[in-house]
Amino acid sequence: MPMLNLHLPDEAATQCLGAVLAETAPVSGWLALRGDLGAGKTTLVRAFLRALGYAGRVVSPTYTLVETYEITGKTSERRIAHYDLYRMNDPEELEWMGAREDFAGDTLCLVEWPERGEGVLPPPDLEIHLLYIDESRRAQMDAHSVAGDAWLNEVKNVLKKNNISSSLD
Repeated sequence: MPMLNLHLPDEAATQCLGAVLAETAPVSGWLALRGDLGAGKTTLVRAFLRALGYAGRVVSPTYTLVETYEITGKTSERRIAHYDLYRMNDPEELEWMGAREDFAGDTLCLVEWPERGEGVLPPPDLEIHLLYIDESRRAQMDAHSVAGDAWLNEVKNVLKKNNISSSLD
């Protein structure tokens, strides 16, 4: 499956990536967000939601595990579920929370710390690994499904159209 590597020199670049992901996102599916604490996962999600028109407060659901956003756009309504599994003790907790409906329905799931849900979560459509590189970040993006491949190709097209450099594999 295709890959994309982006240099994110600052927080604004991470926010730009979040906006591009939102602009190109499918109605349903899921995005895995990997990276160390402070790597920019929640910043990316916040920018994603803002780009879709959500104006309310966006916080990491570290203690609640999930925050759901109903976003009414110009032409449609979207349901976004933001999961943060960092404090989850057992992947089976996802079953108790009713996550199966989010991942199988018309919800776009954005999941921080997806490795904590292995064995219960299906493979992601798109995965982003945020890495520290000196004072900046690198985003490594991988598609893991046909839908993820289409999403990643749309991201590449938007970046190319806006002359944003990347390493396209």
